[in-house]
Amino acid sequence: MHWQRPRKKLSEILSSSSSYIGETINVSGWLTTIRKQSKNNFAFGTLNDGSCQNNLQLIFSSEYTNKEELENFLQKSTTGVSIHASGKVVESPAKGQEIELQVSSCKVLGTVDAKTYPMSKKRHGLEHLRKFEHLRPRTNVIRAVAKVRNQCAKSTHDFFQNLGFQYIHTPLLTANDCEGAGETFTVTSQYPKTEKPTSIYKRKEFFGKPVNLTVSGQLHGESYACALGEIYTFGPTFRAENSNTSRHLAEFWMIEPEVCFIDLDDLMNLAESYLKHCITSVLQNCKSELEFLNGKFLDPTLISKLNHIVEKPFKRISYTQAIEELQKADKEFEEKPEWGIDLPSEHERYLAEEKYKCPVIVYNYPEKIKSFYMKKNTDGKTVQAMDVLVPQIGEIIGGSMREDNYQTLKEKMEEKEISGLDWYLDLRKYGSVPHGGFGLGFERLVQLCSGMTNIRDVIPYPRYPKHCNC
Repeated sequence: MHWQRPRKKLSEILSSSSSYIGETINVSGWLTTIRKQSKNNFAFGTLNDGSCQNNLQLIFSSEYTNKEELENFLQKSTTGVSIHASGKVVESPAKGQEIELQVSSCKVLGTVDAKTYPMSKKRHGLEHLRKFEHLRPRTNVIRAVAKVRNQCAKSTHDFFQNLGFQYIHTPLLTANDCEGAGETFTVTSQYPKTEKPTSIYKRKEFFGKPVNLTVSGQLHGESYACALGEIYTFGPTFRAENSNTSRHLAEFWMIEPEVCFIDLDDLMNLAESYLKHCITSVLQNCKSELEFLNGKFLDPTLISKLNHIVEKPFKRISYTQAIEELQKADKEFEEKPEWGIDLPSEHERYLAEEKYKCPVIVYNYPEKIKSFYMKKNTDGKTVQAMDVLVPQIGEIIGGSMREDNYQTLKEKMEEKEISGLDWYLDLRKYGSVPHGGFGLGFERLVQLCSGMTNIRDVIPYPRYPKHCNC
């Protein structure tokens, strides 16, 4: 059975406007603007149903609109009201639109109290919209971002599925901290009776031991990669990092491919190819959204920047070369660039925005600043890690080849006092293979593709310190 919706989507109508002229159609949606002339029983309205960025103009008149329904509409209609309308598509005499709908029948589905409705037709700042997370998708800007986010998700699955990668669902509840940073949310079934935290006792705790929300699906993903060859994960991750910046969230989504039988060059090629695929997909399928986001309200150079990323090869330099370039830069940095530091955002953005003016892949980082599972180079000082840096954001992808030697990994874990990962060591004990992978913060990808400067505006319901409202 093929399901059919009882209405025409505006995306279908407006993509081939001329073919609908003379047809009678049904549409449903929300009024974005309304102008009424009650004395003449006449009104202009613009309708959006969420399917596209553009609106359809509706014309209500006593000449062709049901009299009783017209009076009810004129009485109840305000910005935000939801309606169902039927009518004839005609050529529009107005500039900027090919067609309009002469409404013959109209039903008001949901009214709005104009005095209290916070999404008025005037332009609101993004900070104001964050106060109304449940209503902000009705605005042009958040609707456009949502479309870009959807396309990034679709193109992610398309990219890896077309390459034959298997999509793996890794657990959200885990007994390990992948990065060893300790910034995890503890999950417990014990609710404290006082404000004072209580100890988690094995005899009472649901899992019999402390469990936390995952910070990464990588370790679990490796186990499936070492059986299936090529996998990817795409799911929510959680960091209890007390950071109130425009770049951090407590809950965000990660894409983490893991691939066997490759080397570091293969991994860098995969990261570059994936990023370019997603951006190309957005450029091709979100044209009206990008045209809006490319306007004066946000970044007027967004589309040209995205095309530039797709067209040019990414620059690749070693961490040592990156430090040398930063030291030669005619620029004052807050943190002095010295070999051995973890590159801060200002260094990453300088390399991508000013020095090379394109995405940069930095590889072979000092072992001391990277995670225990990264494969050591023969120089004894660096590991086979790589980060992709992009303009405006900095790091968008972080990855590495994984240490595949059992004894070497065991010694590194003992040195760093990492326990509880015997199952992870087993992967090196039984049929170990060279393998690597990376993690991409999905919200940063949406930021890159939409031009939004604050990460809180590219996720439907942002979670950050002291904020979890809906």
